[in-house]
Amino acid sequence: MRRLFWLSVGAGAGIYATHRVKRRVERIARTWSPEGVAARAVSTGQGAGERLRDFAADVRTGMRAREEELREAVRMDQAPPELDGPRPRRVLRARYTIIDDDKDGH
Repeated sequence: MRRLFWLSVGAGAGIYATHRVKRRVERIARTWSPEGVAARAVSTGQGAGERLRDFAADVRTGMRAREEELREAVRMDQAPPELDGPRPRRVLRARYTIIDDDKDGH
């Protein structure tokens, strides 16, 4: 009687394990079938497009914030200071020649 009990327990465990392995193999086969790969690619592509739009919006927000910081740092939005004395001389970097603004006719 004990042998019959353990034989039935072993057979039941074998049937259960076989059923689980078969389901797992079928799931993997569906996942890697052409239809499964295509469905996964479509869902990944849709998610990637949305993430890319979110990333671009974050970059634009960061660019605006950084531009404001830079404008504030160089005071670009303010009027240039008025000079009381003679106008400064310019240096042309291409020739390293000093040009006096008064001779230009200005």
